[in-house]
Amino acid sequence: MTGITWHPLAVGYILGSIPSAWLLCRIFYGIDIFEHGSRNMGATNVHRVLGTKPFAITLILDILKGFAAVLLSVSFFSAPETAVPIGLAAGAAAIAGHSLSVWVKFRGGKGVATGLGVFLALAPKASVTAMGIFLLVLVSSGFVSLGSIAAASALPFLILGFRECGEAWLSSFFGFSAVAALFIVYRHKANIVRLWNGEENALGSRKHETETPGATPAA
Repeated sequence: MTGITWHPLAVGYILGSIPSAWLLCRIFYGIDIFEHGSRNMGATNVHRVLGTKPFAITLILDILKGFAAVLLSVSFFSAPETAVPIGLAAGAAAIAGHSLSVWVKFRGGKGVATGLGVFLALAPKASVTAMGIFLLVLVSSGFVSLGSIAAASALPFLILGFRECGEAWLSSFFGFSAVAALFIVYRHKANIVRLWNGEENALGSRKHETETPGATPAA
């Protein structure tokens, strides 16, 4: 593998794998987020367990991981003609790192916030529109998971519509966004089952207690 490929992959994974929620909860609140609420390292679970302030900090940090992975990799490891593939490689690695972090035994979040950071760097118009879809679904339904699934599913088509990467890399960009969307939807498979059964937790529900080991993680 050449330097033009493995360097952005390494940068993306290292930044993405920083366990923001776990570190925040461990250092400032003295808890292991994997032992509370839905036992998930995402911002939604931090909100459920600890409230709005740590949720906001976690969300911002997770978005910044994805954004920085793309920005740094494109700035240091690409020429103008390779900016898109370098950005895509770094972005994919960042999402993988967040979801399967080596620092916390290959556990992690579901990739939504870090994925948002990646696409804000690569396709800001499509990303902001996807955020609008997320908020619309969240406000109308009350479910973060449903908003995340809707936004992720819409993103590949927004990529095609806005064409921010240019025509030369459009098919690759669309393919990457489609795979990222499928990955995020897959990570929400348990949420989809709960939504179908009417058992999903709405935004604002709090679960301070540790769930029974082996329970299915929520959002």
